[in-house]
Amino acid sequence: MIDQLFEFVMNHPLLVGAFLLVLIAWVAYEARSAATHAVTSTQATQLINREDAVVLDIRESKDFKAGHIAGARNIPQSNLDSRMNELEKVKSQPIIVVCKHGQSSGAAQAKLAKAGFERVNKLRGGMVQWQADGLPVVKK
Repeated sequence: MIDQLFEFVMNHPLLVGAFLLVLIAWVAYEARSAATHAVTSTQATQLINREDAVVLDIRESKDFKAGHIAGARNIPQSNLDSRMNELEKVKSQPIIVVCKHGQSSGAAQAKLAKAGFERVNKLRGGMVQWQADGLPVVKK
């Protein structure tokens, strides 16, 4: 098996080189985007308790009703542009954007930052990580 891998690498150096470049670029992108204003569940709890952070849940309504962070506001990502004015009153407060796995919250975070929101963070790992950490959820 290893011999076949070495043979493939020797016969297709451009293909292997292109794959490695794409892999490195992808890892660098993921590392950079994960580090930009991402907070852990513990940090999010501290922001909520100490600085009255606003939790913005961008999941669809049915997912939100199945379980969400206490006090969270639900504005689905598909409606964020049209409903952003609902957040104008909290523009200077910290905002924590929450999605299911922590993947799509980055796009919402970027939209809010571009709209002038000062302190926008995303929850690393999303609601899945929040629940895995054993933190409470509200079901309504």
